[in-house]
Amino acid sequence: MEISTPGRICLFGEHQDYLGLPVIPIAISLRARFIGESRLDRKCIINKLDLNEVESFSLDDLTYTKPRDYYKSGVKVCLDEGLTFSNGFECEVTSDIPVKAGTGSSSAIMVSWIHFLSQVADKPIEWDQQKIGSLAYMAEVVEFNEPGGMMDQYSTAIGNLIYLEFEPKILIESMKPNLGTFVLGDSCEQKDTMGILQRCRDSRLTIVEKIQLQDPEFRLHLIELDEINQYSLHADETALLFGTIQNRDLLRQALPELKKADPDHKKIGHLLSAHHTILRDVLEVSTYKIEMMLDAAMNAGALGGKINGSGGGGCMFAYVPQNPEKVVEAIKETGGEAYIIHSEVGTKID
Repeated sequence: MEISTPGRICLFGEHQDYLGLPVIPIAISLRARFIGESRLDRKCIINKLDLNEVESFSLDDLTYTKPRDYYKSGVKVCLDEGLTFSNGFECEVTSDIPVKAGTGSSSAIMVSWIHFLSQVADKPIEWDQQKIGSLAYMAEVVEFNEPGGMMDQYSTAIGNLIYLEFEPKILIESMKPNLGTFVLGDSCEQKDTMGILQRCRDSRLTIVEKIQLQDPEFRLHLIELDEINQYSLHADETALLFGTIQNRDLLRQALPELKKADPDHKKIGHLLSAHHTILRDVLEVSTYKIEMMLDAAMNAGALGGKINGSGGGGCMFAYVPQNPEKVVEAIKETGGEAYIIHSEVGTKID
């Protein structure tokens, strides 16, 4: 049994999903692959070929032994859904997706694992991609009370370009514009994903709670930029709230364009760069090297770009609908790694 699942980049709504605000991610043509078969015993052996590591545990003991014990949590959520496993598995995991770089590598592997488990259960079940994404979110985020949102799991499971809304209920809209290519640049800088997510999430949730004491009807979905000053906030809180609403509005500007079969590429590029400016100047999640890579990409002909993922290192991407090779070389000259990518289907059996 072989399963593959794409990574993802976030076009619009970065650092917004855990606030309940919409996002527009796109699955990319770098994939994680999961190959496995049943064993005669109850043991699960995961061979992580890229890392030269082996993880093993028994289906009879799913006690967590490390902070992010994802393979066990994946089995647990499947058991909670009624699946049963009489035998263990031997698996190999490989991935083209940059690791710990903001491109959904861990979620792609978790989605692949959940998809694999659904197929090798005693009674296999054909879950749709949204269901697989939901269970991956449960296993990866809810089970360990982590600060991330749902974007990675849903995006990698469903694939291609989607508009993802979380409140008042989950709404997913697939879009198929002719976007062309992007160039993904990996800075190769290590980042503190959980620390950055927690800082950016908690600081803004605190502001929301503070405002709701003044105005119980306050909602991030509804507030307009010219209404912010009516609330009693410190200057840094006002700036943070202002940037959050600006990013929300940039997504709203991009959405109708992305629903077109042939969108305005220059407008998309401009909106991406505007989004990055707020991520850099307000949330402060960019780095010197990421800025060098983005500048190099723009000078080589990119129409726009932004940091991707939690930030503090990891990846950026540039929007280059045609002839991306010059941008690849420009990013490499800054010391980053570069990949030409395009929209890709979601998790699938290969």
